[in-house]
Amino acid sequence: MSALLEAEGVAAFYGDFQALFGIDLEIGEGERIAIIGANGAGKSTFLKTVTGLLPLRHGSLRFAGSDIAGVPAHRLVALGIAMVPEGRRLFASLSVEENLAIGAYGRRPGRWNLGLIYRLFPVLAERRAAPAKALSGGQQQMCAIGRALMANPSLLLCDELSLGLAPIVIKDIYAALASIAGEGTTIVVVEQDINQAMAMADRLYCFQEGRVALEGRPGALTRERISAAYFGL
Repeated sequence: MSALLEAEGVAAFYGDFQALFGIDLEIGEGERIAIIGANGAGKSTFLKTVTGLLPLRHGSLRFAGSDIAGVPAHRLVALGIAMVPEGRRLFASLSVEENLAIGAYGRRPGRWNLGLIYRLFPVLAERRAAPAKALSGGQQQMCAIGRALMANPSLLLCDELSLGLAPIVIKDIYAALASIAGEGTTIVVVEQDINQAMAMADRLYCFQEGRVALEGRPGALTRERISAAYFGL
């Protein structure tokens, strides 16, 4: 399996505050990766660094063999990286379909289009003309995922997908992720729910205070090891 994303010695800062300390991480094409950790562990910061929203201070980032350090976010989308941000960040005054269409602004070739998004999330087809602000939390999350898919990414980054959602909605969203992965898309999910992360992932990384505390396949990691890495015990 060839590496799609390679991070080596990644360090990132918010002003003078260092949030990431030498992150080493590798993601193969077609993998489903979960990044877990407590609040403030650096999970979302890592995604922001990968997507160019936060500068890479030290280390290297490579995507599909090319150096992407310093590449602006809009160019990364054109290269094949899309993110579902924490909190969805939909355009509240625009309709569902308008939000989805915005995801395709780069016109990157691929199989994802409105028809496939509506097949994946039928409720969005039913509510295509509704303003995004009128959707439930789960429907907004589906719309945010659909918007990212409209960019036809090779790598889909999902930040805190299950946050604030009911268990039955979370189940539906993770079922959709399995379908997306089945289409060949590489997926990285930042998740606080350890059980959900272990159920979906081929491999798991645990961050603790800006460092990788544990990495491995869920079936090879005991609950004790994961808890120790998660809480820094």
